[in-house]
Amino acid sequence: MYDPEELDAIREAKESWEEGTYGETVDRFGERKEAFTTDTGGQEVDPLYTPADIPDHDYREDLGNPGEEPYTRGVYSTMHRGRLWTMRQYAGMGTAAETNERFNYLIDQGSSGLSMAFDLPTQMGYDSDAAMAEGEVGRSGVAIDTLDDFETVFDGIPLDEVSTSMTINAPAGVLLAMYVAMGDKQGVPREELRGTIQNDIMKEYVARNLYIYPPEPSMRLITDIFDFCAAETPNFNTISISGYHIREAGSTAAQEVAFTLGNGIEYVQAAIDAGLDVDEFAPQLSFFFNAHNNIFEEAAKFRAARRMWAQIMEERFDAQNPKSKQLKFHTQTGGSTLTAQQIENNVVRVSYQALAAVLGGTQSLHTNGKDEALALPTEKSVRTALRTQQILAHESGAADTIDPLAGSYYVENLTDGIEEDAFEIIEEVDRRGGMLEAVKSQWVQRQIQDVAFERQREIEDGERVIVGVNRFEVDEEPEMDLEEVDPEQEQNQRERLEAVKADRDGDAVDDALASLREAARGSENVMPHIVDAVKAYATVQEISDVLRDEFGEYKPGR
Repeated sequence: MYDPEELDAIREAKESWEEGTYGETVDRFGERKEAFTTDTGGQEVDPLYTPADIPDHDYREDLGNPGEEPYTRGVYSTMHRGRLWTMRQYAGMGTAAETNERFNYLIDQGSSGLSMAFDLPTQMGYDSDAAMAEGEVGRSGVAIDTLDDFETVFDGIPLDEVSTSMTINAPAGVLLAMYVAMGDKQGVPREELRGTIQNDIMKEYVARNLYIYPPEPSMRLITDIFDFCAAETPNFNTISISGYHIREAGSTAAQEVAFTLGNGIEYVQAAIDAGLDVDEFAPQLSFFFNAHNNIFEEAAKFRAARRMWAQIMEERFDAQNPKSKQLKFHTQTGGSTLTAQQIENNVVRVSYQALAAVLGGTQSLHTNGKDEALALPTEKSVRTALRTQQILAHESGAADTIDPLAGSYYVENLTDGIEEDAFEIIEEVDRRGGMLEAVKSQWVQRQIQDVAFERQREIEDGERVIVGVNRFEVDEEPEMDLEEVDPEQEQNQRERLEAVKADRDGDAVDDALASLREAARGSENVMPHIVDAVKAYATVQEISDVLRDEFGEYKPGR
């Protein structure tokens, strides 16, 4: 902390500069804008920052050292000097065989983790032969109907050597059960399985609408997964509490942090209410954030989120285990920032966003392919996206020291500002009864929609520059070798599913589903029964339909 007299002298010097050297230049030539703000307009950006902008900053209390509370500078003591972030590339396309081919390609190219995307029917708990699935099978990710598909996806991929992230929410327990079953088949001890399931149903109600069950039974499924994994798969992250989709829906950086941590509070409280010990399950919680274009705001966002979560876990939940207070997170570059116009510009956008994530201390990172605004990424664009991370890791120097932006008057001011704004939002959420109630009342959704509307107005009015879209345009059609899904694959997948059903033990399936139904009706943990069901080759929809029957389906506003 600075001496008060020294701060007064700094303020006086800045005021003199503003009136003299700076002010005279502005009066004569002006500036590019009347006002500068952070990317989402959350904070006004001053022309100059000094120690007077962080007058109460205390290094030990506000920053600390990496691996120590309050974790502002990172959750691990060596951070990227000891081990680089996990380089994940989101993959999952068409059939299980195609996804296996892409996974093996990524591993060969140096990817250190797999990230699995599922098609819309799978995400909604439907099989490929369902009427609801028609036209969508394998289009937004891989179609998974039974354990047989999982066996194909991971053919030749040892689960004790890779970490796998699965972007799945409403039927997360089913896909996790398949992963556990695959590990059992490979002879991998369950405690050696590593990876993450997204399993974040709250953000589905907020931003994506890919939910199945009402909130209360959905929370029960999540806490059952917490309990199961704490005992069976302690190295597997049970949830990836996602701000990514909240930001994609249009939120500010502060809203992204506030609503994400608010969802985290809701999950922790639900688990405690279910009788779980916070220090047993909290170390397996993980988070998932977006990385947008403003490097400084994004790095500050990640730093603020770490500091806030440590405070929340200690003050709200009396967590004692240091690992319970560590916010570990995956980052994906901003899909909504990609443009169909001049798609080569997306490579540059993704590079800056990746830099922000690394400067902010991410644990794993996915970089988008340049063509994702148009279609599934091609093999070539996926390689370029992965190379972006590898160049950042090995050539840029960004990973050579820990939290290199610390001490910047601007970045510390931004970090404090995002923290202050986010805590104010969380306090409002508390007044509304918590995130579950705030989501049910649509309050959270309206906050995000208001920001998204204003941002779009700024773009249309030219106030917000999007290079290649509303400025620096060129009159040409994009020329791209786009990845396409073969329409015949849908029929092939249905035939594959039909063959599995014909070959399996129908009585074993019926018995497993009956046991699951009984557990769902009572208070028993459903996860062991789901594992038994997938091992009998029960389908995603058969398992989901049992839970639909017992829990019902969510209808907003009812």
